[in-house]
Parts: sequence; C-alpha cells; structure tokens
Amino acid sequence: MRMLLAILTLAFTSFSVSSATAQQTIRFPSADGRTTLTGYLFLPNAANGTQRPAVVLMHGRAGAYSSLAKGQFTAETLSKRHRAWGEMLAQAGYIALLVDGFGPRGYPQGFPRGSYEDRPAELNEVTVRPRDAYGALAYLRTRRDVAPNNIALLGWSNGGSATLAALAVDDALTSPAERQFRLGVALYPACGLKGQFENGYRPYAPVSVFIGDADEEVSSKRCAALVEQSRAAGGRISIQVYPGATHSFDDPGARRQSNPANADATTDATNRILQILAQGLQAR
Repeated sequence: MRMLLAILTLAFTSFSVSSATAQQTIRFPSADGRTTLTGYLFLPNAANGTQRPAVVLMHGRAGAYSSLAKGQFTAETLSKRHRAWGEMLAQAGYIALLVDGFGPRGYPQGFPRGSYEDRPAELNEVTVRPRDAYGALAYLRTRRDVAPNNIALLGWSNGGSATLAALAVDDALTSPAERQFRLGVALYPACGLKGQFENGYRPYAPVSVFIGDADEEVSSKRCAALVEQSRAAGGRISIQVYPGATHSFDDPGARRQSNPANADATTDATNRILQILAQGLQAR
C-alpha cells in the first residue's frame, strides 16, 4: 500500500498522468427528476468481472472543462485537475465518475470567481447538486463492475459544498434508503451552505474536509467552526487545514503549483485521501 501511494502521489503531483481522457462518456438521470446529466467514467484495467469500489466526483464553480475548451465540451476538454484525479483513482483500482452538472443545465463553462450571488437557482449546491450526486450513485449501483455498497463522494469547492449537503442527516430531499454513500471528501468547500444547517451539521457517513488557510474564495475558519460544532454533536467529520495553501491548491496549473504551500498540500491531501478511500471502501 505504501508503495502504491508513493507511485500515485508522484504521478499526480508531477502531473505526469497519461494524456488519455475519460474512457466512457455516459448519460444518466439526476435524482431531481428533470435533468439528464453527462458523466465521464475512468475505469481501472479489466479484472475478470471483479466488482470495484467507486468514487463520484463533483466539479467546482468553474465546471468540468478546461478554460481552453473553446466551446467543445467533451471528454477531450476536461480540465487537467479532473483528468488527473480520474486517472489516479482508476490506477488505484476505483471506478471514478465525474459528473457534469452545469453543462446539461446550460452553463458548461461554469462561473468566474466572485459570481456566487449571481448564479442561477437551478445550480444550487445545497438543494440541487446533491440530487445529481444521488443520480450518479443510483447509476453506479446498476453497474455489474461496481461494488454497490462501496461508493464514495468527492467534490471540489462548490462541489465540495454539494458533498457536505448530500451527506447531511438533516437533508430533507433524500430518504434514508437513498443515503448509501460510504464516505465523503470535500476539498475547499464553502461551509456556509446557504444557512441550511445553522442548527448544526451532522453527516450520516464519515466526511473529511481539506482546505488552505490562505484560501481567497472560501473561509477555512468557517469550515473549522462547522466541523467543531458537528463533532460536538457526534458528527464523524474531520478537517485538515494547510498553512499558506490557497483555493484550488491541487490545480495542476503552474500558477497554483508554483506556490510551495499548494504543492505540499497537494501531496499531503492526495496521500490522505487515498488512505481514506482504501480504509473506508471496504467490502461489507
């Protein structure tokens, strides 16, 4: 396991992943009952029919695609970060499903920094995007190559907020029967969650939060307070705050990775997340 972690971490932090894109592009319904979503599957090498654990991936405010997509929103134009994570998880033996929740609703290019108050209600990360996550979960549970009780949810930024909301015990939009994610990972989420959990946040499965204290878009202090209050109420949630790391610290672009704090945070978070997945997605 240690050797595998070292290999995968080196591949990710040096961004030397293969140029291959998602191996399958799929369509499946959101649990909102209205939207047909686009998804990109990253698959491990064939293993003679063995069922694999899976990870649902939720993009952030900028959407699933590269800023250089030039109107071509396909597997070939996914952002470097999403491709890196998808490839890394597949190499580690997981089936990874990146969900494009913005494109099918008419916003494939996502939104710029500072646009939070202007984003349409149909993209709400607390009331809408969690339904996309559950649509992805339902789809994966139909696949013969997926271990149906071993599926995690991982999101970045706005998708990290959606991850927190999706795993909330007090989410009135999901039934206990739907709540089948084994664990959640939220990278630099906005922990205000539109004020929906002001009386306390408690997840139904373990959740791990990763954020930098120099984040220029969301507040690490707010996330730390959310985690502290949740843990006091019995929530299975943890937080890792990286000194000097910014928003999108794991973005493979030179601008982010030229910050040593971001590079260090990427290495540490990657190691920790691989360990969390390995420990949490065990066969029942």
